[in-house]
Amino acid sequence: MTSTPPNRRSRLITQGIARSPNRAMLRAVGFADGDFDKPIVGVASGYSTMNPCNAGIQPLVDRAVAALEQAGVKPQVFGFPTVTDGVGMGTEGMKYSLVSREVIADSIETAVNGQLMDGVLCVGGCDKNMPGSMMAMARINVPGMFVYAGTIKPGFWKGQKLTIVSPFEAVGAFTAGKMSREDLEGIEKNACPSVGACGGQYTANTMSSSFEALGMSLLGSSQMASPDPEKADSAALSANVLAEAVKNNLCPRDIITRRSIENAIAIVMATGGSTNAVLHYLAIASAAGVRWTIDDFERVRKKVPVLCALKPSGPYVATDFHAAGGVPQVLKMLLEAGLVHGECVTITGRTLAQELKDIPSTPRADQDVIRALDKPLYRQGHLAILKGNLAPEGCVAKITGLKKTAITGPARVFDSENACMKAILAKRIKPGDVVVIRYEGPKGGPGMQEMLAPTSALIGQGLGESVGLITDGRFSGGTWGMVVGHVAPEAYVGGTIALVREGDSITIDAKKRLIHLDVSAKELAARRKKWKPPQPSHSKGLLAKYRKLVSTASEGAVTDANV
Repeated sequence: MTSTPPNRRSRLITQGIARSPNRAMLRAVGFADGDFDKPIVGVASGYSTMNPCNAGIQPLVDRAVAALEQAGVKPQVFGFPTVTDGVGMGTEGMKYSLVSREVIADSIETAVNGQLMDGVLCVGGCDKNMPGSMMAMARINVPGMFVYAGTIKPGFWKGQKLTIVSPFEAVGAFTAGKMSREDLEGIEKNACPSVGACGGQYTANTMSSSFEALGMSLLGSSQMASPDPEKADSAALSANVLAEAVKNNLCPRDIITRRSIENAIAIVMATGGSTNAVLHYLAIASAAGVRWTIDDFERVRKKVPVLCALKPSGPYVATDFHAAGGVPQVLKMLLEAGLVHGECVTITGRTLAQELKDIPSTPRADQDVIRALDKPLYRQGHLAILKGNLAPEGCVAKITGLKKTAITGPARVFDSENACMKAILAKRIKPGDVVVIRYEGPKGGPGMQEMLAPTSALIGQGLGESVGLITDGRFSGGTWGMVVGHVAPEAYVGGTIALVREGDSITIDAKKRLIHLDVSAKELAARRKKWKPPQPSHSKGLLAKYRKLVSTASEGAVTDANV
């Protein structure tokens, strides 16, 4: 266990007469004489009525608080902000999405360390709630645990199962004349029928699944539907587990190790998870002081098959995955195959292998969500790290589910997502084109926007298999197609992507893990001499600070790398 002393806050407030003012403040919020000897555990809540992902959090917080009090600790609730990608997508608000990951981490660190809490239970639902919370817990290193707010239930329209991606793809189909207005409106009105995070294996469900494998969330908890009673029950059980971890001083850095991160990435690969997991685990590893690079994802990809047929590359949603056995079933299969490390300790104090002892070694025969190891969807993982003269630091491609894994075509160059979206909706993108969206990286955006709107519009127009798209921005976990993101170095700092001209030939080859601008080194050198960095779009405020501090995407786009 770590050497961090337990009960650091309660020891402080019980030391003599000098601490009377501290106790006076706490009496005002319900502390009685006997409470000052108890550990104080923060409950960090992402509750918000602005989005379905976080709107169901309050009942979970209430159950967790009650369980913590029953366990003999003093829970204290505080909030952190959240930005929902599905609401901000395609607007200026989307620039704040990845930025909010850093704000969340800083907010939780500030509250827990500022009030010298003895532990923290983080409860969140949206994409950035999870990595932001995990980064904070790794930095603070007092006993901590994550409770996922739960997935949304699928919507339905005319017998079709819907997720949040469905309306985005419907826009493309409608503009291409392939869908009626009745169906467009029907999909929009029925895609999100309850509280909970986006229902496919998109970024939120990817990260919540991976936290089970990491050891920082309870096994079986990540794919429960947010409105279901079992989700609140799980929050209460999590609180009890955390209270025990506080007693035993079991801290995040005892759990988050190079091997447990490898377990987490194995689940990301096996479940067909989001490209954003690459960015977030680079950041989590950095916060935990664990050596982990972008090339480690490729190492794991080569040995872990894709076993789950989940959206966006399969037909099933998170609730289907949960009913089929969920993360514990997949982890047990990977453990039996020697593809995860069973000796890694979890938040329960038991090892991963001990936690999986009673899970069957093979998936049930009455379901098709989780495939057997000898019948995987794909023999290797789906998130490939590509390199080449366009991305010498690397970039991320989702390579499964494609009939063609390579394309060479003329560049169609756009200096913003909005400019590209206008061209797609105007039907100016043709089969064989390679779309380039640049100046949307961590510094360039600033904020590294997701490109769900243009990628979904291309798919809706039937161009998902025939058009390539590369960007120094990010993709939604709901994105699929011939798409490559996180290109580094980014355009704003003079990366090669800034030098691409309309009509240049670009090659994307997933099998060779290659991304190449077919222009001579001499010509690129000449273009570089003429290139000038753009004027920053924000000179004050959060986005300006973020641009100044943020690292390259190949290092996780963190803001404390060089401080």
